[in-house]
Amino acid sequence: MRVIAGTARGIPLKAVPGVQTRPTADKVKESIFNIIGPFFEGGTAIDLFAGSGGLAIEALSRGFDRAIFTDKNQKAVEVIQFNLAKSRFSEQAEVYRADAGQAIRAMAKKGIIADLLFLDPPYKKSGAYRLMETAAAAGILADGATVVCEHDSGSGLAAETEHFSRYRLAEYGGTAVSFYRLRQRGEE
Repeated sequence: MRVIAGTARGIPLKAVPGVQTRPTADKVKESIFNIIGPFFEGGTAIDLFAGSGGLAIEALSRGFDRAIFTDKNQKAVEVIQFNLAKSRFSEQAEVYRADAGQAIRAMAKKGIIADLLFLDPPYKKSGAYRLMETAAAAGILADGATVVCEHDSGSGLAAETEHFSRYRLAEYGGTAVSFYRLRQRGEE
């Protein structure tokens, strides 16, 4: 696992020990960024269920100004902090040890508004994908924000939700990635 492109290109990232987290494979991560970017000029990214932090670290490396990482696992938080220091992005990051729902509420209270949300919960927690609706309702996503959901190929996430339209579905063996865009306020 490494940073694929940008200012931190090639830096190896540490994985969370154990089997509770599932790091995004480098080929999947590269594909994700080829679809949504591949490079950016500023913005804020949020990584719910961050694990090792690889997705949002990649976003920082490719030009995002700021990233917020959340994970309720203490070992994951420690690995994220290690990887941020190694890639020299600690100053551009906030790391929360919290349940994703709690983190969304905390970000709403702080007035955080993100352009990109990574949602990669454990595949067994299919209900966690509703958190993108929670994030939209809490006002922490900018109009037109992108949400990247990594999930099991057979999970069948909806193409349309109350606030989002899926614009792309990519499959990589047993892993699938759904790309959603937050509709503009007032847009049908």
